[in-house]
Amino acid sequence: MSQQDQDPRVYLAAERTLLAWIRTGLAMMGFGFVVARFGLFLREIQAAERTAALQPPRLSLWFGVALVAMGVVVTAVAAIQHRRLVGRLQQGTWNPHQVSRAGEWVAAALAVVGVVMGVYLLVAR
Repeated sequence: MSQQDQDPRVYLAAERTLLAWIRTGLAMMGFGFVVARFGLFLREIQAAERTAALQPPRLSLWFGVALVAMGVVVTAVAAIQHRRLVGRLQQGTWNPHQVSRAGEWVAAALAVVGVVMGVYLLVAR
């Protein structure tokens, strides 16, 4: 092991990264819960106004469940990647030029969900 591999700052940085991914997963799960319940909220408002026939919550439930599931997957993948990184650091086989694409995948998935939700809100008036 080199001196850099034994530097506690490297392990602490890995811990901070893991905690950031956990925070991201929790935020996705919380936002998914809000989205899933938003359809129920709109239905309650319709029932209180009694101006229109009650419509089922449509896609908000599915978007919410998808976001909760994505949050669970993000959290699980973060734990797995963290364990692998710490193992590579301990073995001295860590390559600083090897880039993780997890953040890019999460950003792309959230962008797609956001666009679809935006279109849904425009169409479902």
